[in-house]
Amino acid sequence: MFGLGNPGRRYAGTFHNAGFLALDLLAVTCGIRLRSSGEAEVGVGTVEGVTVLLGKPRTYMNRSGRAVAPVYGRFAGSPEDLVVLHDDLDLGLGVVRLKRGGGMGGHNGLRSLEEELGTRDFLRVRIGIGRPPGGVDPADFVLRPVPEEVRERFQGGISSAAEAVAEILREGFDRTMTRWNGRRAAPPP
Repeated sequence: MFGLGNPGRRYAGTFHNAGFLALDLLAVTCGIRLRSSGEAEVGVGTVEGVTVLLGKPRTYMNRSGRAVAPVYGRFAGSPEDLVVLHDDLDLGLGVVRLKRGGGMGGHNGLRSLEEELGTRDFLRVRIGIGRPPGGVDPADFVLRPVPEEVRERFQGGISSAAEAVAEILREGFDRTMTRWNGRRAAPPP
């Protein structure tokens, strides 16, 4: 299970780091400590009675595949063994949806994973960050700090993503996807 984001303080509080933040929350909640290993930070522990490997690339988003590929090659038997948590512009702020494989939607981290792993069939926990305001370049938007006025909804999405991962481990991906994807999105404030 990998969360996507950019390393360093400069990017810590940005929309693009939603995957990192959700994975960090899961690691803290489950008492799993991440340690440096190659181009990733990884930790192994038990979540919902299942042994899991949690990881975060130490590369920038557009090179995520370089960090994930060695871990994937060593521990995964198939693409379905890899769950990726990431931000998604096409979902409303704080909305969480699950997806099995599919397109990259312009997400450079997902594109890098596809290039390095040779597949796009991995499982995804998509964390909605919403669309940028008119006239704002999406690339600039995702790298901006999350504004105070929407921080609570953003954090709600991070918490929901960590909750969805625990449910995946407890109930299986397909059952969890059916439940989460059937939920109504919270109305905008």
